[in-house]
Amino acid sequence: MSEKRIESLVDPIAIDEGRVFIGKKRAKRGDLVKDESEVRVNEKRDIDASIVFLHRAKDLVAVDKPAGIATVPDTRDAHNSLVHRVARELGVRAAESIHVTSRLDRGVSGVVVFALSDKARDSLQNARTSGAYFRRYVAIAARAPSPAEGEWTAPVEGKPSRSRYRVVATAERGAFLHVEPETGRTHQIRIHASGAKSPLLGDTKYGGSRTLVLPTGKVLPLERIALHCAHVRVEGVVDARAPIPSELRDWWTALGGEASALD
Repeated sequence: MSEKRIESLVDPIAIDEGRVFIGKKRAKRGDLVKDESEVRVNEKRDIDASIVFLHRAKDLVAVDKPAGIATVPDTRDAHNSLVHRVARELGVRAAESIHVTSRLDRGVSGVVVFALSDKARDSLQNARTSGAYFRRYVAIAARAPSPAEGEWTAPVEGKPSRSRYRVVATAERGAFLHVEPETGRTHQIRIHASGAKSPLLGDTKYGGSRTLVLPTGKVLPLERIALHCAHVRVEGVVDARAPIPSELRDWWTALGGEASALD
């Protein structure tokens, strides 16, 4: 049984872009491939979405992530992941040297903070552990939770989880929320909102609608999740705010909500 280096079989640039898989594992340069192994090269996808830097310092940056791209490489794409795009913008050769201190799901937008050194990574991790890593999300739910303000504490991933929420405004067919997670479980806000019978628009995984029917009868497709990280603050370290995307503002007014409620 012979083996070959992956670089001899596919374009090394495709390997660097994270588009090459040996079986289900993403390939790296130097990996050996057996004769019977399945090698897959995903098509390169260039997403037209600019990355806005909200904060730049020597050892950390905060950016406004658009919906539609992954924070870190996934099985769908690596070349266009947020961490790779930030690395290219900063001129960093190895994206792996940039530490992600918080992740947003592909369909979610807003502030993401990256540490550029081990010291900054440890400092931000300590802030999260001590409860000093403040995050505020805005969300549009199918209906207002009851009561209008409180805490969601249902376990997520079998672990204790806590999200503070407040109904900021209501419309005929939805509610605009502020949510401040105190823990950081995967999909925490989405799961908590769904458990409160207030699934987020566009979040089909947790009961949200895929479309919005306007009073005129027109059907508006919801191509992202109505969740946006609007503010991240660590005292003395970073204070970054990302404006609410235009599509979420349009959804809110389509629901009959007052645009001024989002300001």
